[in-house]
Amino acid sequence: MSLEINIAEEIKVAMKARDNMSLEALRAIKSAIILAKTEAGAKESLAQEDEIKLLQKLVKQRKDSAEIYLKQGRNDLAQPELEQVAVIEKFLPKQLSVEEVKEAVKNIILNGNFSGMASMGQVMGVASKELAGKTDGKTISAIVKELLA
Repeated sequence: MSLEINIAEEIKVAMKARDNMSLEALRAIKSAIILAKTEAGAKESLAQEDEIKLLQKLVKQRKDSAEIYLKQGRNDLAQPELEQVAVIEKFLPKQLSVEEVKEAVKNIILNGNFSGMASMGQVMGVASKELAGKTDGKTISAIVKELLA
């Protein structure tokens, strides 16, 4: 089932349950899908990898906002953002743990004979393609730096 259809069904469920937090997150996803479909050169429906990128972008935006709110001591504003992250993450594939990402990056470095920080860009390119949708770029970058240093 496509993400768009799945989201429409979840919106109905959230409306019936009067779950405003979930409803807000689901409507944000629906809005992002509609925007992505109306962009110049966009196809009639989104590919699965595009859907995953879109969801990851929404999660990242909310996590960044929550982080800023927490730094400013505004827990009342950070909490709804984190609750929306939980709702959006339900539609993402299972995320890899830090240890699993570390193992995958080690394999990439060994198989590609990469060494030193000079090859960080190459490792990041391969790792980003291989781990797309399974973890965020920030985690990959931190692990690549750690392993190449």
